[in-house]
Amino acid sequence: MIYEGKAVSAKFLDNGIAELCFDQQGESVNKFDQLTLRDLDEATKALAQEKDLKGVLVTSGKSVFIVGADIMEFTDMFKLPDEELKGWVREANGIFNRFEDLPVPTVAAINGIALGGGFEMCLACDYRVMSSKARVGLPEVKLGINPGFGGTVRLPRVIGPDNAMLWAATGNDQKPDAALKDGGVDAVVAPEKLKEAALDLLGKAIDGTFDYKARRQEKLEPVKLNDIERMMSFTTGKAMVAQQAGKNMPAPLTAAKSMEKNAALSRDEAIEVEIEHFAKLAKTPEAAALVGLFLNQQTLGKRNKQWENKAEPVNKAAVLGAGIMGGGIAYQSAYKGTPILMKDIADAGLDLGMSEATKLLAKRVDRGRMSGLQMGEVLSSIRPTLDYTGFDKADVVVEAVVENVKVKHAVLSECEQHIREDAVLASNTSTISITRLAEPLKRPENFCGMHFFNPVHQMPLVEVIRGEKTSDETVARVVKYATQMGKTPIVINDCPGFFVNRVLFPYFAGFDMMVRDGVDFRRIDKVMEKFGMPMGPAYLMDVVGIDTGFHAAEVMAEGFPDRMKHDYTGISELMFKADRYGQKNGIGFYRYEKDKKGKPRKTEDETALKMAADCAEKSIEITDEEIVARMMIPMCTETLRCLDENIVSCPEDADMGLIMGIGFPVFRGGALRYIDQMGAKAFCEMADKFAHLGKLYEPTENIRKMAENGETFFK
Repeated sequence: MIYEGKAVSAKFLDNGIAELCFDQQGESVNKFDQLTLRDLDEATKALAQEKDLKGVLVTSGKSVFIVGADIMEFTDMFKLPDEELKGWVREANGIFNRFEDLPVPTVAAINGIALGGGFEMCLACDYRVMSSKARVGLPEVKLGINPGFGGTVRLPRVIGPDNAMLWAATGNDQKPDAALKDGGVDAVVAPEKLKEAALDLLGKAIDGTFDYKARRQEKLEPVKLNDIERMMSFTTGKAMVAQQAGKNMPAPLTAAKSMEKNAALSRDEAIEVEIEHFAKLAKTPEAAALVGLFLNQQTLGKRNKQWENKAEPVNKAAVLGAGIMGGGIAYQSAYKGTPILMKDIADAGLDLGMSEATKLLAKRVDRGRMSGLQMGEVLSSIRPTLDYTGFDKADVVVEAVVENVKVKHAVLSECEQHIREDAVLASNTSTISITRLAEPLKRPENFCGMHFFNPVHQMPLVEVIRGEKTSDETVARVVKYATQMGKTPIVINDCPGFFVNRVLFPYFAGFDMMVRDGVDFRRIDKVMEKFGMPMGPAYLMDVVGIDTGFHAAEVMAEGFPDRMKHDYTGISELMFKADRYGQKNGIGFYRYEKDKKGKPRKTEDETALKMAADCAEKSIEITDEEIVARMMIPMCTETLRCLDENIVSCPEDADMGLIMGIGFPVFRGGALRYIDQMGAKAFCEMADKFAHLGKLYEPTENIRKMAENGETFFK
């Protein structure tokens, strides 16, 4: 044994070849934390002293190679003063450089995921052999940061600046064929042949068949482009990156700029450039939000795992109602491997549900993501039915009929008679209280909410809503089923609108009040899109369905009359009464016509503009910042109330729900992180400026206490 640490070991194999193995004790994956970096440094020093060393094979003892840096440690590092942070990154780079400078050839055998620092370790090797099951890439920009272990230096010298900018600026994982095509790896082989192939390549480098010194020299020198070529490459590349990333995500363009600035420098000089860019991005609010979001996701995942461990797998499911939502639920369940019954009261409904599933599967076939045979297998696991035959085999039944209490009561009561006593019955209601829906049921403990978002196949969130009598076993099974479907469940306590819709409708109310005050809804849409929302509130209402929104708003007004009931006729209500429902009937705040691909294309509509002008009671002067404030304060204060009332259990769940449920800007991290970054005191002061608009704009007692004490939701 040459070196043995808790994360890295090195030992001789045969013929002077040493194996450097990453295998972190007590962990399911390898990651670059302080321990691993220290071990790598010590192992490298030990290898350098071995006189008989002829080559180094780099492997992993886990099913992954190295997943990246330890983000938990990173967040602490980001808080260091600039020079200390740079010093830490410089020290880490010194370890990678010393490994790269070993006087023998090195080959990485990439058996699984090698991302971020993991792939930067591979780039420090002379050659890379990749399993056909592996993935590589530099995803740092998705955390709002720049690669920090030499990624922007080595990657353009290995695969060229154009490809390197694309890899680093998108942050996407690269599949084996793409990685090989671009030159990021030297060979792709079957998993069982990986070590053999890597050793064979290493042997050829040792005997001189391959000139590893020339290969290494390319990484030590400037990028091999002349001044004109370099200028053209980076000018074009930066423009494309800027266009795709947008103004709110600085990391992708910074990564491209880092590559541009270091391209004409030697390795050691270039790494100093990368360190500067890394330290600059690490201090941005976007990085804080995106890293925080990643940690929130980890926290939520662990909590869901605890629920899942309490439940048996769902082997068969059923859905009541075969409309767009029912068809979407059936598709998602079957596609992810859980057979499902789909019941409706008429053949036309079943045809619609099967048509929805067929359409979604056909798109996957057209894009080469599944074969026709696989499509047939998925469709055959959806069984349409007009009666309850087979429902006694279902572990979970999801009701997805119209949003009407009387109809749901009748359907749920009837269904309960045809399912096993231990089966779970769930409602896909978007606003109606689960406790209220459970009233006619004989087994309310086996009933909960399972709120999917439209379109089901795209939206990642599922709210699992606990009624007053819902049991833990029921929650656990539905969390398990949602996870089986590839969704991220968040457990919510019952109230009208649950969490996402409860905080969304105050946002819509803020919009209605601004239109009442004479603000052009097109301008509000543009300002909120610039803020980072995927679409403005008027456009969002059209997409959701103005009729759906109007009925949901009535439920919310009944549930929270002190702040969600209003004494004026708003623009949304006028649209509803004029049968303008948005995209579903082609006319709402905007007019919709199908483009060449059959997708609705938005255009302005004079009647909508006149309706908005007619319902305006005055015409106020307002800045873009005030528009954002008037939209965001109601959403944020309602989020605060949900947290205070334990509708959501923690700040992490609240922010994740908003990110996944309504597309809250990821670079802002969620409503509570948005408050944190502004400061609770500044938020309360902003809200107080709009106190005349009513209770929707009133800060909670808890946020005022946090403001007094200088507290935050996240560290």
